[in-house]
Amino acid sequence: MPRRTATMLASTLMLIALLCAGVLITVPYSEMSPGPTVNTLGDHGGEPVLQISGHKTYATSGHLNMTTVRVTSADYKMNLVEAVYGWLSHDNKVVPHDTLYPDGKTEQQSTQENAEEFSESQESAKVAALKELGVPVKSWVIVSTVLKGSPSEGKLHAGDVIKAVDGTAVKQPTDVATLVTKHKPGEDVVFTVVPAKEQAAAVKANKTATKTEKVTLKTTASSDSGEKRAIVGISAGTDHTFPFEIDIKLADVGGPSAGLMFALGIYDKLTPGNLTGGKFVAGTGTITDDGTVGPIGGISLKTIGARDKGAQYFLTPADNCAEAAKDTPSGLTLVKVKTIDDALGALKDIRAGDTGALPKCSTKS
Repeated sequence: MPRRTATMLASTLMLIALLCAGVLITVPYSEMSPGPTVNTLGDHGGEPVLQISGHKTYATSGHLNMTTVRVTSADYKMNLVEAVYGWLSHDNKVVPHDTLYPDGKTEQQSTQENAEEFSESQESAKVAALKELGVPVKSWVIVSTVLKGSPSEGKLHAGDVIKAVDGTAVKQPTDVATLVTKHKPGEDVVFTVVPAKEQAAAVKANKTATKTEKVTLKTTASSDSGEKRAIVGISAGTDHTFPFEIDIKLADVGGPSAGLMFALGIYDKLTPGNLTGGKFVAGTGTITDDGTVGPIGGISLKTIGARDKGAQYFLTPADNCAEAAKDTPSGLTLVKVKTIDDALGALKDIRAGDTGALPKCSTKS
């Protein structure tokens, strides 16, 4: 066999061997890519995304699209070839597996966590929109979760209303931790609560629950990497009652990042005219009850997904602006927002065609 032929054959066999090895070798990485975008003003799966009853609504037009990121599952085994392809691809992002699924989190645990965050973001979106409209919303602090094996297990329950800790009134979730950590681990702390069942019955009857119970818990020491502090093994959250029905119908979506766009969609449907002036606006961002917009993950992938669907403007959390501005899709204007007020002001400029007044993202912002 001629030397040249032998050399080419050996090189070909080596290449095949490397490709086979690349396919067989798994690496500890996961992949993120642009996910679906959904118009909060429109329909999805044959029904309106936002359904409001008991209050007058108004016809609107244009797009206020929430955006998503698609990720590989927790048990997906990425091979070396896929990782290299992902690193070279502009529309995908390869990240360490533990970034998406820390501490060995399973697919089921991740899905449950995302569902809970999505539900909380919907509630905050409703509150933020109604507060912006001056519509009163009743709110109270509740036990969100109880850690298994903690001092609270069997004594406090999810949905219990926390009225006070050691006799001091609780007005917001952060008050609970502040009051508990005044103790040293091992000391007793007294919770004044309205049991979840009592609260549910009162809400159903449109009344204020009056029956309270005092629950004494022995604090224990925290086990995380931070400074040791007294804990009781619960997380506190907020629950609300609304003066009319607002339902958000959107399956197969998780996480808190659609909060801003849900809030704007609700606001648009409850006010005359339309917020976008018929323009295609997309965006992302968490939202709190007071209308503060927070950062999210996968911003560059969300801008790509939005532009691919035809978005002209993208409402971007201020803390994500610098990252998003490094690689802005052509034809998409990134608008910096810190609050729902910022977003409404930007939409006013978009309606008026005054794009020069828009607070745009830059790599320094």
